[in-house]
Amino acid sequence: MVEELLDLSLRAGAEAAEVFQSQSHTRPVYFEANRLKQLESVELEGLALRLWKSGRPGLAVAYGDVSLQDLVDRALAISSLNAPEFVELSDDRNASYPDIGDPVPVEQLVSWGREAIDLIRNEYPEILCTAAWDCEIESTRLINTHGLDCSYTDTTLSSDLAAEWVRGDDFLSICDGQTQRDRLDPKQLARKILQRLAWAQENVSPPVGRVPILFTSKAADLLWGTVQAALNGKRAIEKSSPWCDRLGDRILSPLLTLSQHPDIGPYSCPFDDEGTATRPIVFIEEGILNLFYTDRRVGRLLGSGSTGNGFRPGLEGYPTPGLFNLIVKPGSGSLDDLIAQLDDGLIVDEMLGGGGGLSGDFSINVALGYRVKNGTVVGRVKDTMVSGNVYTALREIVQLGGDAIWNGSCYTPSLTVEGLSVTGRS
Repeated sequence: MVEELLDLSLRAGAEAAEVFQSQSHTRPVYFEANRLKQLESVELEGLALRLWKSGRPGLAVAYGDVSLQDLVDRALAISSLNAPEFVELSDDRNASYPDIGDPVPVEQLVSWGREAIDLIRNEYPEILCTAAWDCEIESTRLINTHGLDCSYTDTTLSSDLAAEWVRGDDFLSICDGQTQRDRLDPKQLARKILQRLAWAQENVSPPVGRVPILFTSKAADLLWGTVQAALNGKRAIEKSSPWCDRLGDRILSPLLTLSQHPDIGPYSCPFDDEGTATRPIVFIEEGILNLFYTDRRVGRLLGSGSTGNGFRPGLEGYPTPGLFNLIVKPGSGSLDDLIAQLDDGLIVDEMLGGGGGLSGDFSINVALGYRVKNGTVVGRVKDTMVSGNVYTALREIVQLGGDAIWNGSCYTPSLTVEGLSVTGRS
């Protein structure tokens, strides 16, 4: 079908075309109020045809059964409304990559879910748990009129578990999850939630003023979201990134090395959505900016070429620079080791509100936080806010932990920073 789409496009007068095909099969398992609630099986299939006629791009998308000629006609109609542009297509290459990850049966997902819930309720029988465990198998194929034809299939396992604890007028919800290729660990997931439940036995006053703040690996995404935006080559061209003229300069703490590795983690992939082969890249090495990530168009404009980071936000979107994984090189020591080094500080584990954006300035409510005194967690804090600037905080890192996990598509450890302000009430 995809080969026929390319042929129809050329016969309709297009000088170039590509087809992006995506198929997925997910088998989510849901738990509610400690019990198995629902099993699902969801299959999705979509096609995106992008063509150029007289240099004008047109994009048409279809899901499920579709008339190929109708899809071509829609793409041509869109093409007539656009201005001409440089045709960005990968050249001749044929590659079918080995499958990534191992699927697991639904029965295994159910067993993992029950095991995690039972471990929590053995310690806290009054707690209500909600959970989702999923196995997703996704196949991607990209083919174009320049001779490119590449494909791969990946399997991703994921889990989310929330424990709700009601104590009179006090409501506490603690959430955590995992994303892996081959297997999930319900014991490890339950241990993390049990640890936070133990820390939350008492409600205490927060520290105020400028105090050391420990972002757990789950909460550190507040910081890395801003970094990812600043490393975007498109932002560098627009001069909106604060680092647009800082290549070769030290921009962050020398403790920080940020890289991308296509063969590591549950978000690995052999090529991007433009067909460019992905490769290991170090964007920031010991605080020094080495490179921005780019797609084909942005790489051409910057003069660096594509870094293999051209991704579609969805089938309906054109490729744009995006990170498929970001690896923050871990330091050393466990989360407990980082806590032991705080005389009086705050642990941030969950937040309400967005990050700092490109400016880096932020002010967020702490949804789940704990106070530390003399190296010991003394209780949970409420009605607390943290504010400051992401770039300032990442230049004043005290320590990086060795407890890195995948948080979304970012592999990050816990870290302790200074330079942020805490406000709250008793």
